[in-house]
This record gives sequence, structure tokens and C-alpha cells, in this order.
Amino acid sequence: MNARPTTRVTGRDLLRRGGTRLRGIGTFLRRTRLRRRRTRARRLRRVLAALLTLFLLVCAAVVVAYRMTPIPEPHPETVSQSTVFVDTEGDYLGRRGPVDRQDIPLKQVPRHVQDAVIAAENRSFRTDSGVAPSAILRAALATVTGGDRQGGSTITQQYVKNALLTPEQSLRRKAHEALIAVKLDRTRAKDDILAGYLNTVYFGRGAAGVESAARNYFGIGARDLTVSQGAALASILNLPSYYERAGADAKVTGTLERRWVWVLDAMADSGAISARERAAARFPAFRFYPPGGSNGQRQYLIDTASAEAADRLGISEDQLARGGYKVHTTFDLGLQDETAELVRERTPQAVKGARLHTAVVATVPGDGAVRVLYGGADYAHQPFNDAVDGAVEAGTVLEPFAYKGLRFGDPLSGLLRETAPTPLRLNAAYATLAADGTYAAPYTVAKITKAGRTVHTARPKTRTAMHGKEAAVVTELLNVTGGEGGAFVPGAEDGAFVPARAVPAGPVVHSAGAGSGPGTRTSWRSVYSPRLALTLALFAERGGKPVRVAGLTGDLPPDAYAALTANEVWRLAGSPGGGTPEHPRPKPTTAPVP
Repeated sequence: MNARPTTRVTGRDLLRRGGTRLRGIGTFLRRTRLRRRRTRARRLRRVLAALLTLFLLVCAAVVVAYRMTPIPEPHPETVSQSTVFVDTEGDYLGRRGPVDRQDIPLKQVPRHVQDAVIAAENRSFRTDSGVAPSAILRAALATVTGGDRQGGSTITQQYVKNALLTPEQSLRRKAHEALIAVKLDRTRAKDDILAGYLNTVYFGRGAAGVESAARNYFGIGARDLTVSQGAALASILNLPSYYERAGADAKVTGTLERRWVWVLDAMADSGAISARERAAARFPAFRFYPPGGSNGQRQYLIDTASAEAADRLGISEDQLARGGYKVHTTFDLGLQDETAELVRERTPQAVKGARLHTAVVATVPGDGAVRVLYGGADYAHQPFNDAVDGAVEAGTVLEPFAYKGLRFGDPLSGLLRETAPTPLRLNAAYATLAADGTYAAPYTVAKITKAGRTVHTARPKTRTAMHGKEAAVVTELLNVTGGEGGAFVPGAEDGAFVPARAVPAGPVVHSAGAGSGPGTRTSWRSVYSPRLALTLALFAERGGKPVRVAGLTGDLPPDAYAALTANEVWRLAGSPGGGTPEHPRPKPTTAPVP
């Protein structure tokens, strides 16, 4: 058997074979990498295509959602407003309504107040699209991660949240808010959005909207806000529930002042205010908060004016309270408050459960405007208004109108048949004497406005109730008797009035009442001049039943007590007509009826 020849493998052969194998492996690796690159490219293209599709779907969804999302109507809480009552000088008297808010047009908000709010809340408001993407992302991240709630919304978004949506904190509601904000920005003027925001945003102290905020913090209307006051209100928007104690809490006030400086600096940097205005700005003083107990005395005034205003507009008092009106009353709030304080200080303590009632009415003769209407010490304990509804026994107070020979027209003719007139009705009668026989129906509402537009203006309702000469003679006779009652001096034959003597006539005074001495049941005091007619009535009750006023007026008898109080109110009113009841200013006397 032949042996196979042996092949000799040299090192060169091994190297050649190894090289061949390495080349094969390299080729394999190159092919593998190529396949991977091709696969990765295909995957990347697929991912990009998927992302692009997703992006397009999201864009399409946003467009569809935008088109299908309506701008909702404001919810009822933001439509409801309060009605504000002011006195004859425009000083705040009080309000009625479920929400302390009043709509005003943007033109009634000074430009520097608008700029202050923009500087504090949304400096890009005039140019942005209604949303702040960064704020939305922060809010979304906080919602997903469970972090703290995030703010930073634009003024448009805040308005949408405050007026058009619920305050719910969720990603869905935030997206809904953004869609509406963008749509609102594209379909409404910036000024309209800003006006809506300023009329609905909460400022603390129960005030929704800039008009109520200006009144609650500074006691003025929004149109009268200074640069400093406007910047302060804008600063409060950041934390209204905290800053509402500004002026009463030193720490809160200091924190607010630092933010106020920041807002003013931003206004100066943007050119909203000049360098001179910035330098002149001083941190404003605030009305004290929380306020003291409600002034029960003013509620009597608001009750009367509210009923009259609703009647003039032909609506219910509830509709008036929710209607956002401004009722300009005829009251002199300063004199009213001084009268209330005077009566409070003078009224003695109740004796054996018997309580003394004092009613005070002051009106303008020939016009009927009511300046003072003191109807009780405290509305919370006695909603019944003694001045308007209290029936006070007349006694001798009607004697000047009862003498034969006097001729009256309505409504004075009906007054003479009353045994217990109200102080307001009796005052109207004495005001008729002061106006030379012209009766003017008392009224408490001078004007009613809404959103700056006048919807009612009062026109005095007057009529001739007695001859001017007869009114002059009664006035002369009251002057003759010194205003302390007593018998008139009639002519012997025809019953015509003949004054016993001519005396200087200033303010005319008449004291009267029912009963005398220990039996005095009521006491009246009337003082009048052509400028003002004042009536004061005293009566008393125990357990809801009338009792004598005698013994309830301290150290003074009832007539002296009534005279002292009425004369002091007359002095507080500035002694209209000249002089005081004790020292009248001389004036020519009026000739008697021939």
C-alpha cells in the first residue's frame, strides 16, 4: 500500500490562510454594519414619519378643537353686580347686592392704572397671543409630577379663568383655558379683554373689580385713582387675600410696599410713567381693615333710597341690588353722622324698660331733597324707621295749620286729619311754610347711573298747597310767639291773622307736643328757614306699647330736651338761613293778610 505524500505546511501558508479568513470576517462585519445602518436609517425614517404624523394629528386636533371650542358666556357670579349708594357729595354710603362688584367702562379707568396692572401681571399683554407657553408647560409639569400649582398666566388667561371657566386645577381645564384665550385674543380687542379682566379680578376685601377695590381700599372711584394708588392695587393682585390687610398689619404693609416699588420701577422702565412721576410717587394710605361694626344708622338711609330707586326704575329691590347701579342720594352724610352721634350721646339710659325714641328729618324747602333722616339708634336692633314710618302723636304741633281762615290744598289738607303723623310728613308741612306755600314731595334719590350712564334724574314734585301770604302770616305768628307755642292772635271780627307785634324773622321755631309736664306723651320741635326745614320728634315705648316721654329725658323736661337737641343739629347744619334758633339774624317782616 502506497503511502500518501505528506504536504508540508509552511508559516507562509498559515499566514495566507489566516489572512483569507480575516478578510472573510471583515467582509462579514462590513456587511453586518451596512445592514444595521440601512436598518437604522429605515427605523429612523419610520420614527420621524411617525412623529411627523403624530405632530400633524396633534395640529389637526388642535385646529379642530380650536374651531369647535366656543367662547362661553360669563358665569352668573361674574355677571351679578352690587348697587352702590352715595350721598349728595358722592361719598360712599353703602351697597346692596350679593357680590361687591360694579362694571365700569375702560375709559373710566385711568391709563396709569391700566399700565400698572399690565406691569404687575403680564408685561407682554399688548403684543402676546393670549397665552404664555412657558407658563402652560410649568403648569403641566406641576400637574404631572404633583408639584406646587403654578401661576404666570397672561391677563387673557386669567380673565378666561375668572369669568368664563371654573377655577378647577387640571391639565384638561388648563388646555381648555389656553384654547379659549387664544380665540378670545384673535376675536376681541385687547381693550375689551382688559376691561373684562379689570371688572372681574379679585382684589381682596371682598372686592371684585377695580371700581369696588378703589372704594374699599381708598374710599374713591376708580377714575380718581392716583399713580401710587393704581400701582398699589396692581401689586395686591399677586396675593389679594394676604395683602387685603395693608394699612392695618405692619408686616403685610411692608411686603406690599416692596412689590409696589417693583411695579412702579417696571412702569418707569417701560415708559408708562415719567421719571418725574416715579420720583414723586409715595406709598398711599389705606382705609382701615377690617372695618368696624356695620353702621346701623346708614342702613335706614339705604332702605329708604333703595325702595325709592327701585320704584323710579320700575324694578324690584332685588333686581336693583344685583343691577350694578350707582344711586346718588340727597343725604348729607356728614350731617347725618353728626346727628346720629349727637343723639347717641344725649339719649339717657332706659328707665324701667321704657325706651326713648328720637326721629330727626331735615329737608330742602321748595325742593323736597332729604338731607337728614335719623330713624333709630341701631338698625340691627330696630329695622323700623321712626322718621319715615313712626306715627307720633301730634298734639299741638298741627295748631299752626288748624286756625280757621287758612286754606290748604293737597296733601296738606289730609295732614290736618291725622292725629299721629310721621315725622317726614310733618316736616314736609313746615317746609311748605318755609317755601311760601309751595309743597315739595320729599325724595331721597337725586340720580341713578349705570356704567357711567344716567338712567334716572329726579325732578322735584311741587304744587301750591297754600297761599303764599297765608304761609307768610303763619311764619310771622310763629316768630311772634317766640316759637314756644301759645295762642295765636286772630283779628276780632273776620278771623284774619294779625300779628301782635312785628319782630325780626330768622329761623322760625315751633315747639309742641301731646300732653305737658309729667303727662307729656310726645314732644316736637320744628325749625325752618328758606334753606332748610328741620323736624325732631320724641316718643317712647315699653314692650312695644307707647308710654310717656316725661321722666325719660334725663335732667331736662321733654320740651327743653327736644329744643336743645334740635338746636344743636341746626348748628351742625351750619345754621342755614342765618343765625341760630336762639339768636336769629334779623330780616324784614312780612305784611299780614289784609
